[in-house]
Amino acid sequence: MALKQFEAESKRILDLMINSIYTHKEIFLRELISNASDAIDKIYYKALTDKSLTFNKDDYYIKITVDKENRILTVSDTGIGMTEKELEDNLGVIAKSGSLAFKKENELKEGNDLIGQFGVGFYSAFMVADVVTVISKAFGSDQAYKWESKGIEGYTIEPAERELVGTDVILKIKENTKDEDYDQFLDENRLRYLVKRYSDFIRYPIKMDLTKKRLKKGSNKEYEEYKEEEIVNSMVPIWKKNKNELTQEDYDNFYSERHYGFDKPLKHIHIDVEGTISYKAVLFIPERIPYDFYTLEHQKGLDLYSNGVLIMNNCSDLLPDYFSFIKGVVDSEDLSLNISREMLQHDRQLNFIAKNLKTKIKNELKNLLTNERDKYEQFFKNFGRQLKYGVYSDFGKDKDLLKDLLVFYSSKEKKMVTLDEYVSRMPAEQKYIYYAAGESIERISKLPQTELVAEKGYEILYLTEDVDEFAIKMLDEYKDKKFKSVSSGDLGLETEDKNSSADEEYKELFDCMKDILAGKVKAVRASKRLKSHPVCLSNDGEISIEMEKIFSSMPNHPNIKAEKILEINVNHEVFKALQEAYEKDREKLNLYTDLLYNQALLIEGLPIEDPVDFTNKVCKMMI
Repeated sequence: MALKQFEAESKRILDLMINSIYTHKEIFLRELISNASDAIDKIYYKALTDKSLTFNKDDYYIKITVDKENRILTVSDTGIGMTEKELEDNLGVIAKSGSLAFKKENELKEGNDLIGQFGVGFYSAFMVADVVTVISKAFGSDQAYKWESKGIEGYTIEPAERELVGTDVILKIKENTKDEDYDQFLDENRLRYLVKRYSDFIRYPIKMDLTKKRLKKGSNKEYEEYKEEEIVNSMVPIWKKNKNELTQEDYDNFYSERHYGFDKPLKHIHIDVEGTISYKAVLFIPERIPYDFYTLEHQKGLDLYSNGVLIMNNCSDLLPDYFSFIKGVVDSEDLSLNISREMLQHDRQLNFIAKNLKTKIKNELKNLLTNERDKYEQFFKNFGRQLKYGVYSDFGKDKDLLKDLLVFYSSKEKKMVTLDEYVSRMPAEQKYIYYAAGESIERISKLPQTELVAEKGYEILYLTEDVDEFAIKMLDEYKDKKFKSVSSGDLGLETEDKNSSADEEYKELFDCMKDILAGKVKAVRASKRLKSHPVCLSNDGEISIEMEKIFSSMPNHPNIKAEKILEINVNHEVFKALQEAYEKDREKLNLYTDLLYNQALLIEGLPIEDPVDFTNKVCKMMI
């Protein structure tokens, strides 16, 4: 029997495939199962067009058989089979796909897509096998044929025996090496795991003879092993089922089976999109934040399938970072895959799905916010930070998508409110959306800077997370209402303040205090916001005091400082002491100024420069 040679180009491709194209050797099983599924699809299609042929789905399956002793792994199918010529054409010429040719010849429509369209997946078998043998009997033929190859040297084709139509792919598994464990591909538990991981949703049964144990007859202690055929794949994935047939328990079980978390999903999103690019998806919003969510170990992304075959775990391109908490699967028949079917060609199809998912997730979160407020607030407590980062990141590219999903604590309502709810309650004369930033609700509520705004009866949003103010500054406005910090140098309320001329009246005192503080503040001014407190800090410019604190906490932090204004309440008793010291005792003025400045720092939660000096000066005041 003459050894036939692969074409020269095919030899190079085969060598490349074995050594480079596939990242993981275990992929071979996915490829062989996908080819087997294609073969059954073809005979099913024949049954649709040939009235003489009946198709009983129970007669069509894929079978995996292990002969450990002889190191033989067989993948069999009851599909359409191959003639001698088809064996020659499909297996003798690498990258010539029988599936692709069949699809073109029969002008298959959408919904009849075949998995293997590149004709290279079969050759992944050579990564794990010394010898690959294919015995196939084609539909309508009385003769079976055997194709066999040991790799790039070539192949043989000869007549063979096979009772039924279909194909056996027989692999002589390699011996273990120092670096590679090939025994795993003869272990039924490992094989079952690989089927579940990559081919669980192939639409035909995948059968295996699995080893079981039972008590020996007449014994209640001794066990014997026996083989029992079992279907090891699920076949119909949850995302291909009708939503009306599924219960919440079905979604919860799928969430658990896929190991998306130890909790239950807070919400699921079942998507079925038909069109130029069709896809199905089942997405989950977790109930609790994963323990590793804010670590480098956390992998965002969705499990991506093409026609029921796993292509990629954690496909990050399907989700923006601000939706990285979403778990789930996407399955599309319309994806353009690369030659190894391991990676996507990043084209408009993937971008379309990603864009569509982004909108679907946003709409589902909006519905949750509107109809199940308690659940939404639970979600936001866990993942709201991500949405705020989304507003801020990429120069605010998606801020309009996300702004209606934000909620903040309200000084008036004493609960979380949306920006829309805030604006809807604004009095006609109120110009700005006021906010205050700080470490906690309790701390913010005691800030001196809130006094004037609160006295006006205006609502204040409390920003308690480090990203909050960055997100608000990126938004800049909401429904034509600008955001304004209560610590801003200009509150938009000064025209109503009777102390508006105080800065001119006490200019010399304030200039003297500014000189005493030697560049620590941009200016000293009469406060138009303080009512009961003697002193506070405000800021000019875009960098707030809270933002300065955040920058300072960063490793290798940039030396970014807010332009601080020391504000003095000219109606407070302390101010009289300042005036008297200015007129009679400049040393005491130095002491008072330094103490008031440090007091303002402490109120803001900023560190004082010299705690020992500060305490000494407090003691000096008491003498």
